[in-house]
Amino acid sequence: MAGVQVANLSRSFGAHKALDDVSIDFADGGFYALLGPSGSGKTTLLRQIAGFDFPDSGRIAIGGESVERVPVEKRRIGMVFQNYALFPNMSVADNVAFGLSVRGEAKATIASEVQRALDLVQLGKLGARRPHQLSGGQRQRVALARAIVTKPRVLLLDEPLGALDKALRVDMQIELKRIQREIGITTIFVTHDQEEALTMSDRIGILRDGRLVQEGPPEEIYDKPKSEFAATFLGDANILRGETTGTGIRLADGTAIAAGAGATLAAGAKASCAVRPERIRIGTDSGTSDPNANMLRGQISKRIFAGNNSTYFVDRDGQTIKVIVQNTGVEKLAEGQKVVLRWSPESTVLIAASQDMD
Repeated sequence: MAGVQVANLSRSFGAHKALDDVSIDFADGGFYALLGPSGSGKTTLLRQIAGFDFPDSGRIAIGGESVERVPVEKRRIGMVFQNYALFPNMSVADNVAFGLSVRGEAKATIASEVQRALDLVQLGKLGARRPHQLSGGQRQRVALARAIVTKPRVLLLDEPLGALDKALRVDMQIELKRIQREIGITTIFVTHDQEEALTMSDRIGILRDGRLVQEGPPEEIYDKPKSEFAATFLGDANILRGETTGTGIRLADGTAIAAGAGATLAAGAKASCAVRPERIRIGTDSGTSDPNANMLRGQISKRIFAGNNSTYFVDRDGQTIKVIVQNTGVEKLAEGQKVVLRWSPESTVLIAASQDMD
């Protein structure tokens, strides 16, 4: 197994800069997610690491070895695609054995390694079947077994769960994580699904327009986003804009919003605050046991029931604030009702204007 280091990587296609000076380290044995909208550069970065394409400039190292000009077949990479790319005329076992057969491994070695890989993905008894006889989740596992049977240094996953329905996708998230932990392989996972990135990865890299916006553990990016884009792309966030007071902002109507401890900016500059919808308390009274809580007044314009929770959309001075509350049997608030919103300064992230304000 090996870690991957990407340094100052750039790649353009004509006038389009798909990657713009991207640097990121993937430590040995970690599970990493690359997240971003369409055209952000996440798949281009994965292809660069795999060797399907070469960079214009920058360095890619696997296990400390520079590989940016090494062809794909010599990088010892395992890769799983969204469409699985299985051979329909081959059995499951022969599909998994393909890479070992190309290497010219002995038949006994191939048989042993194929069975080991199929057992690992819990398909040990299905080696004789053809791909069309399997479910979507089983085909995905075959593709994974084929990728790991050659014992690659790095495993690359390009949205492999995108073709599965939601329930099966959740099951496969658990299985992928289990298998990755069991074999200890460095895994880089491209997805557009925020929930997958949060639940599966050790670290997340968010890309936008070919640049790395933020990288770190899921909890850190979710709780401490460094830009409005990171705050609104990973999860959901309400963005409040104004001028800094040093430790928060002051809205246009003079309302002060305090941010968490340690958040400081030069007073008087433009800035914004981000607060997650689930961190806001909503009620009809203005009283609070916490005199330091941030507070805003507004009127409910819409309520959406979603089973275990409800989302309230609260209008305030032309801005809609989203609030998510658990449905615990308490009386629901009605559309058109005037309400008070309160939340802790510790749930408020202060973002400088230079950090991606739109």
